[in-house]
Order: sequence, then C-alpha cells, then structure tokens
Amino acid sequence: MTFTFDVGSCTDRGRKRPVNEDSYALWLPSEPAEQARVGALFIVADGMGGHARGEIASRLAIETLAEELASLPPATPGPDVEAALRRAVQAANRAILERAAREPDKAGMGTTLTALRIVEQDDGAPGYRIAHVGDSRAYRLRAGTLELLTRDHTWVQLEVERGTLTPELARVHPFASVLVRAVGIEPEAEPDLLRGRIEPGDLYLLCSDGLTTALEDRELKDLLDATAPLQPLARRLVDAANERGGPDNITVVLLRAA
Repeated sequence: MTFTFDVGSCTDRGRKRPVNEDSYALWLPSEPAEQARVGALFIVADGMGGHARGEIASRLAIETLAEELASLPPATPGPDVEAALRRAVQAANRAILERAAREPDKAGMGTTLTALRIVEQDDGAPGYRIAHVGDSRAYRLRAGTLELLTRDHTWVQLEVERGTLTPELARVHPFASVLVRAVGIEPEAEPDLLRGRIEPGDLYLLCSDGLTTALEDRELKDLLDATAPLQPLARRLVDAANERGGPDNITVVLLRAA
C-alpha cells in the first residue's frame, strides 16, 4: 500500500509571551518518487527556562534528534526505529546539559519533545513510531474520532491517574504546567515510545501545550477537518488559541495520509 502525506505547520508566540520558545521540524524524503514518504520525521519541542533560553533548548533538541536519525535508511524496521528514537532523545538530553554546563546563563533550560517518524510495517504498509517527553501532544483523527496518542508528563496528570484530581480540575490547577519529565533537566531522559498503523485519511496533529491549554479536545475535534488544506488549517488552530487569550507559545504540525 502506497501513501502520500500532506503537511501543514504554524507557530506563534501567543499574546502573553515575549519570545517564542517553541521549535518544530518537518522532514520529508527529497526524492519525489518516494511516494510512501517512509522515513518522514515530524517534531514539536516546547522550550522552558525563560531567561535560561528555552528557545535554545528546543532548537538544540530538534537539531540533535534530526542529526541522530539522519543516517537511518528510509525502510528501517520499526523496532530499530524505536531504538534509534530512544538514543536520539538521550543524545538531545546530553546536548542540552552540556551546553548549559558550558554557558551558565543557560543553566536550567530544558524542553518537551514529541517526534513522529513514518515507518514501513512488516506487511509493507506505513505505520508510525512516536518518541515523547513532556506535555506537548500527538493526536490522531480517524473516521471522525479524535484520539490523544501521548500521555502528559505533568504533576496534574499523575494526580488524575491517582484519582485525586478530575481532568476538568487538572486543566485549571495552578500546577497544570508543572512537568515531571523533560529533556535537558535530569541526567537521563526516558521517552515514551508509541507505535501504530496508518490508515488512509488519518490526520495527525502534533502540538505544544499552548494549543491544548487554550482549547479542549472537543474543540480541537470541531476545528479539525479531515479534508481541508492543512496549511490554512494549522493557522486556524493557532488563531483559535490566540482568540482564547494566547497565554503561551503555540505550535501546530499536521500531517494527513492520502
């Protein structure tokens, strides 16, 4: 089965932040004949640290991840891609820590990181592998159903899982943005690794929490259009978050299987 992928992206500093600490990357094979786009890579990173230069952490994480994965052949088996993604996240973690150690003004910088790599399944059909750390998110819209693929690495999410907070209260809790896992903060960064099969018509959304803080999942579902051109759709999502006050940087990456 051969797919092509449409893509769209947009980033904005929002209405409250002085700088945009988000970074993102879209990488597609350069050969037009590679219709399956196996090996395509999509990344969103949300830097943190403020004066500690979170934008440097997010950009460094993406550059390191892309460099680490650049040598993988397009048709690398899924398990090998998972191992490579784990190594790449750990390399990004080291790169940030080493930069902060060399430059004290950047001590404390870190980033979230959510990366999706297109792979070839055993039957030749395309699938995906996701490496995820932090509270940026990956969603899939399939046949009208929006599914959150990733799990937030936040204090409030732990409390929701323990049953001490409802999801509704977690959204407005003062500690809603407190991360329990990130890249560049601890000596080790262990990503969640996720896998799945891609179906025709699937729409994937990678985003920073500036989108999901402003818009609930039901609102995202209403805004996402499985057939709309993706570049205007990415802009529409960012505009909707800004209309809600734009309290944080907002980054959106969209890809659709056709």
